Amino acid sequence: MTEHSDKDVRGVTALWTSDEIAAATGGSVSAPFEVTGVTFDSREVGPGDLFVAMPGTVHDGHKFVDAAFAAGAAGAIVSQPVSGPHVLVDDTFAALQALGRASRERVNATIIGVTGSVGKTSTKEALYAALDRNRPGKVHRSVKSYNNHTGVPLSLARMPRDTKFGIFEMGMNNAGEIRALTAQVRPNLTIITAIAQAHIENLGSEEAIADAKAEIFDGLEPDGIAILPNGTPHRDRLVKAARRHAERIITFGTGDADIHAVHAVNAEGSGSLISAVLLERELTFTISQRGEHWVSNALAVLAAVEALGEDVAVAGLALADLGGLKGRGQRHVIELDGGEVLVIDESYNANPASMAATLKSLGTERDVERRIAVLGPMRELGEHGPALHAGLAPAVRDAHVDRLILIGEDMRPLAEQVVGSISFDLVSSVDEATDALMRIIRPGDAVLVKASNSVGLAKLVERVAGGVAGST
Repeated sequence: MTEHSDKDVRGVTALWTSDEIAAATGGSVSAPFEVTGVTFDSREVGPGDLFVAMPGTVHDGHKFVDAAFAAGAAGAIVSQPVSGPHVLVDDTFAALQALGRASRERVNATIIGVTGSVGKTSTKEALYAALDRNRPGKVHRSVKSYNNHTGVPLSLARMPRDTKFGIFEMGMNNAGEIRALTAQVRPNLTIITAIAQAHIENLGSEEAIADAKAEIFDGLEPDGIAILPNGTPHRDRLVKAARRHAERIITFGTGDADIHAVHAVNAEGSGSLISAVLLERELTFTISQRGEHWVSNALAVLAAVEALGEDVAVAGLALADLGGLKGRGQRHVIELDGGEVLVIDESYNANPASMAATLKSLGTERDVERRIAVLGPMRELGEHGPALHAGLAPAVRDAHVDRLILIGEDMRPLAEQVVGSISFDLVSSVDEATDALMRIIRPGDAVLVKASNSVGLAKLVERVAGGVAGST
């Protein structure tokens, strides 16, 4: 095979050459090419990308190879010959995994793995911002929630060869899944954000959930660091699991945690002002989000930044500038009838812990006339579902919610708990919930929107925020 430079004709560093892809995957090259990105979704293909034609239960990626080349793909990984430059392999999914392993092997980077029942994507994004402020342009992370058996190797394969820090989110639905992912990521530092009743339908108990999350420690490299939450009842269980693999264990959160907040209060406008005790210093900083869950996320981030030897003060500045994340606390301020409505978008995910946390945060909103909560079902709770949905009632009351819009029969147990104390609508669809909200919304309202992602509440946010005057 012909040797190729790491630079293409435009002077842009190639992410992969066709020879490197072939060497990593055991495939054969049809014609030389270089790529600057990797994707397996033909809708995301941009100029210079490598398109991996993944097998699928509904659609085979090979059907979209022509569309990928038309969108500007520079090459493809395929298991059958196609028109256009490609690397031919026996199994494209196995090839993607191999490319991810090769990427992990070639970088001289510190790799961070993040998991947890709640907060892992938010923490990953906040940590990325904090480290990128310290090392501009040298930090890589998995995008969106690419945290499963396909998303993790894709995220690894996308990692530039000059990366200083790589941050990878790992999720699971069943025991054993994180163990497989952490074996690919091979982190130097791991973070578990929290343990809560997510995926309890499959795992049966919080103890089993904690054990499944603790699998992330199995992949720790020698001299690895484990960062874990102090406030969980499963702290000792996590510490015991971490000790088998970690050289150093750091706790964050409440009580006698190594990293903890001395105080945290609502900041002017929005966000929180936090004074924290770190490993070697104290730091007062602001974050652009409110809520105890975001205080916890920030402490986990600072624990990692300090453990990695980076500047925590610079990280604090990045946290202040982070802003809201779509579906995870993004705040929309909407002009309506000469006034303003605040819409808090928490539409991406939900479980009992995150529901309670965001409702509590809604209760702290100041200078609002009414608090409205649009809530949809929490998925993967199995037989525990009715009791856990009903169990949201105290959090709703404590948040001083004035009006509820509940979506679907899964929310009926909550409706039954608040009959006579809080006005509510129980509707069957997101469209009906949107119509109900549009009928009652008025200036001075603060609206929380939250459900599991599969409910599709993002559509409600898009419609209601269609006339956004600004967002934070």
